[in-house]
Amino acid sequence: MSCSTQSTPGKDIYLPQPATVLKAEPMTAMENFFSFQLDSGVALGHMPGQFAEISIPGFGEAPVSISSSPTRGDAFEMVVRKAGNVTGALHRLSAGDKVGVRGPFGTHFPVDAALKGRDVLFICGGIGLVPVRSAINYVLDNRDDYGKVTVLFGAKSPAERLFLDELSHWQGRDDVEFMETVDRADDDWTGNVGVITTLLPKLEIEPDKATAIICGPPVMYKFVIWDLARLGVTGQNIYVSLERRMKCGVGKCGHCQVNGIYVCQDGPVFKLADIEGLKEAIQ
Repeated sequence: MSCSTQSTPGKDIYLPQPATVLKAEPMTAMENFFSFQLDSGVALGHMPGQFAEISIPGFGEAPVSISSSPTRGDAFEMVVRKAGNVTGALHRLSAGDKVGVRGPFGTHFPVDAALKGRDVLFICGGIGLVPVRSAINYVLDNRDDYGKVTVLFGAKSPAERLFLDELSHWQGRDDVEFMETVDRADDDWTGNVGVITTLLPKLEIEPDKATAIICGPPVMYKFVIWDLARLGVTGQNIYVSLERRMKCGVGKCGHCQVNGIYVCQDGPVFKLADIEGLKEAIQ
C-alpha cells in the first residue's frame, strides 16, 4: 500500500480551519489557480498526493488536490475545475477572501520512502498533473535522492495545458527528461500529437530500477498500465491516484466506497499491486 498519512494529529477532522486566499487567477477556460495560507500561520502539513476539503459558507465544501510541494513554504496551492456550486463559488474568490480548510487527508506518493534511490517516471493526463506536480517538485527539490526523473504530460489541446512556466522549466533542465503531447493540435502547436501512450515507446526504462506515478482520466489508466507492463514495470512499482467519487474526506458518507475500499481514506494514492482486482476503481 502507498504511504498513509491521515489528518495531522491534534486537528479536529470535522472542524475547518480559517484560511486566506493569497492568489486567485485563471489557468484555462475551466481551471483556476489558488494559493492559500492558514490564518494560524502554520503550514498545512501535507505530503504530495494528499487532498483537503475547502469550504465556503452558504455553498458547502469540496475535496481538492493539493498541488504544491511541502518543500516550498507554508502556503499551499490548488487548481480547481469549475464543475458545480462549490467550485463555481471558489472561482469567484479573489485575494483576501476567506475559506475553511479541513485536512490534509489521505495517502500520499511515497516520495520520502520507496522512491528514494530509484528512477521515477511521472505520467500525467490533463488535470492529473495537479496532484502529481506536488510530487514532481518534491523530487526536484531533493534531486540527489533519486535516479533518473522522467515527466510525461498529455492534454486534450494546447489551450488546456497547465503550469506553462513549469512545463518550460522542466523541459529545460538537464536532469529531467520531459515529454508532452496533445490529443488535438492547433495551428501553433509544433510538438507531439496523440494520446499520452504515444510517448511511452520513446522511453528507455530499466524496469528493475523504475517506479511510475500515474494520474489522469479513467480511460488513461488501462492503456498506460498495459504499456508499462510491456516495458517490464510491475504493479509493485506503479502508484496511481484515484481522486474520484470523494466527498466527505473522512470515510463517513460512503460516496467513494469501491468494493470495501474508501478512496478518501485508503487512498487516493494506491500501489497498483494492492488494487489490481478492483477494475472498477482503475478504469
